Amino acid sequence: MSSVKTYDPRLLQIALGNHVVSGAADGDFLTIEPHGDGVDKQVGAYGEVVRSIDPDETVTITIGLQYSAETLKYCGDMYDRDRATHGEGMFPILIKDLKGTTVCSAGEAWVTNKPDQTYGKTASDREIVIETGPASYHL
Repeated sequence: MSSVKTYDPRLLQIALGNHVVSGAADGDFLTIEPHGDGVDKQVGAYGEVVRSIDPDETVTITIGLQYSAETLKYCGDMYDRDRATHGEGMFPILIKDLKGTTVCSAGEAWVTNKPDQTYGKTASDREIVIETGPASYHL
């Protein structure tokens, strides 16, 4: 077995419902942030240790996109649908590194807001923030 590993960002697939994310920004374009405290511990006066497992399995996913990415339209449409229908703009999400072991998925996810709009001499990137219900996240 080879000790050399290869990362290829083109093999990091992100699916929002039936939409495959395209137009990823240059540089860091994906952040997966787990919520909750994970596994916490308390130590009593006599040294006994008690662990607490936080039940919060939700994650925040931030996707950096190029100015003209089709994914911006998809996310904007889902956000508008969610607001107009009082909750029908949710979608499943799947993130998979086809060369590695990272997998993140949730049956329910939603766009939190439309991205900030910045304009200048050159096109600037946009960030979409997605929250999930309970998620499965493996490194």
